[in-house]
Amino acid sequence: MFLKRFQLGLIHVAVAMTLVPINSTLNRVMIKELAISATLVAILASLPYLFSPIQVAIGSYSDRHPILGFRRTPYILVGLILCVVGVIVSPQVAFLIHDNFPLGLLAGLLAFGAWGMGYNLSAVSYLSLASELSGEKERGKTIATMWFMMIAFIILTAIGLSRMVDPYTPQALIRAFGVVAACAFILGMLGLLKLEPRSGVSPSTASESYTVKQMTSAITANPVARLFFLYLLLLLAAILGQDVLLEPFGAEAFGMTVTQTTRITSIWGTFVLLAIIIAGLLEGRVSKRLVAQLGNTGALLGFIVIVISGILINQTVFYAGVTLLGVGTGLSTVANLSLMFDLTVPGMVGLYIGAWGFSNALSRLTGSVLGGVVRDVVTQATGAALSGYLVVFSIEALMLLIAAIMLYRIDVNAFRKQVQEPSFSEKVAMAAE
Repeated sequence: MFLKRFQLGLIHVAVAMTLVPINSTLNRVMIKELAISATLVAILASLPYLFSPIQVAIGSYSDRHPILGFRRTPYILVGLILCVVGVIVSPQVAFLIHDNFPLGLLAGLLAFGAWGMGYNLSAVSYLSLASELSGEKERGKTIATMWFMMIAFIILTAIGLSRMVDPYTPQALIRAFGVVAACAFILGMLGLLKLEPRSGVSPSTASESYTVKQMTSAITANPVARLFFLYLLLLLAAILGQDVLLEPFGAEAFGMTVTQTTRITSIWGTFVLLAIIIAGLLEGRVSKRLVAQLGNTGALLGFIVIVISGILINQTVFYAGVTLLGVGTGLSTVANLSLMFDLTVPGMVGLYIGAWGFSNALSRLTGSVLGGVVRDVVTQATGAALSGYLVVFSIEALMLLIAAIMLYRIDVNAFRKQVQEPSFSEKVAMAAE
């Protein structure tokens, strides 16, 4: 099983690597060097997540329709290819937006749209495959392994990027993105090699077909699933919403170079990695809810410290905030993903994983766009770009506080009881009428 976990981790790494150049380097270049609106940058970076509702349909469809005997592999492969293509062309798109806005905007919609479709195809498929190959008892170890590997490679990718763009030039940026894309593709292919066994299931013997309306109703009809969906939305919008703005904030507040702001991701990732190790050691010894709450609190304190660093213009305090944010993110990620796997139903794994993936994507969309809009509005109102960032980070801290309160009301046992009651199936049937 160790080899299977390692391969699943490679796929997770490959998809995550395609995000690093965009959210740790390109966002800063577009906002600071190219003076493109933070709102537009946030919308483009979040455009992939507009496709997130398709995760539910993909998850359910792949449950029932294997391709050449494989239910997950084809979707992961196509998704990976789209992610790689999106990363390769994204730097050219950024420069085109600066030079020719109408044409650049159209190209941006296509490039980031390709990445978005790839993200959704691959994410729901490899998470479903991880759940199926691991089984309930091994899911915690699989999650820890996948995220450990992902963060380790994010650190390496960020360090490599910072060196490849030093000194910064447009040519160096384009070349660096191409190298990252090639590495991601190779790692993803190694992960897919002989990973999934042939299922031998044909569409005619597959499970009952679901419409999108039925699938949505199946999630919203359960109070615990609905609450968890909203909890993830709020939590991840806060934690992930800073992706687009943290590096530009470092440049604006402390005058960091492109190389220095790119390294912020490696610092953050190092402490996420340490937190994942801690979460793995706590697996089975401490409740998932307690670990999740510790992570949520750590991330909350991280945002507060980052705000203080901006007020004091103190780079040392800023790094302390990034450290707290990293530790909180690591603990929260492992614990909440484990809770997510617990909130699935046998035979409907793809459907529920798709729903939680939808929540993840919608969170990124909400957090990034909200952050970009608030940053621009406050900057215009006050005439100071720094104040815009501080307001955004303060809002994200408040969102984490609300999410932490919501977590106390999520009960896995109540979820399982609900899905076994006849009334739940009746609600799904009624939704089809």
